[in-house]
Amino acid sequence: MQKKTIWEMNRATPEEFRDAAKIPLAIVLDNVRSLNNIGSVFRTSDAFRVERLILCGISATPPSPEIHKTALGAEDTVAWEYSADTVEAVSRLRCEGYTVCALELAHDSVPLDRFRPEAGKKYAVIAGHEVNGVSQEVVDAADLCLEIPQEGTKHSLNVAVSTALAIWHFYLALR
Repeated sequence: MQKKTIWEMNRATPEEFRDAAKIPLAIVLDNVRSLNNIGSVFRTSDAFRVERLILCGISATPPSPEIHKTALGAEDTVAWEYSADTVEAVSRLRCEGYTVCALELAHDSVPLDRFRPEAGKKYAVIAGHEVNGVSQEVVDAADLCLEIPQEGTKHSLNVAVSTALAIWHFYLALR
């Protein structure tokens, strides 16, 4: 097998990407402190045509050399906004018709592999702080919690990795 060259990948231009149809998914970052994690979420959101990214609380915003380091320009293609308060952002999303899912280990959470997004519905996935996760106040404001089943000795994944897994799950169901 021969690897593809960058010219053979037929990637959209930033303008074409902005005009392209997106999956009905918003990603909310609740106080994510690492600019590299934020950049990674931008890049994954670009790869799978996420509708928008909402950066909340202490989450940094572009322009930022540290975000750009991992986003590689996706911060210029993915629609994003900032909200100082995650609960307010969640409330707005619910008013806009989104089903809001906190990506968190919680009592009565739904395993991600068992959750079936419905065609025609809009979803928002909230990922949280690297140490504390999604705040309890935000979990309380969500419609449900999604949990990524794990079998190792650690109880969590890196926030950019867990968000990427969730985006992929929704992408497969909603594209």
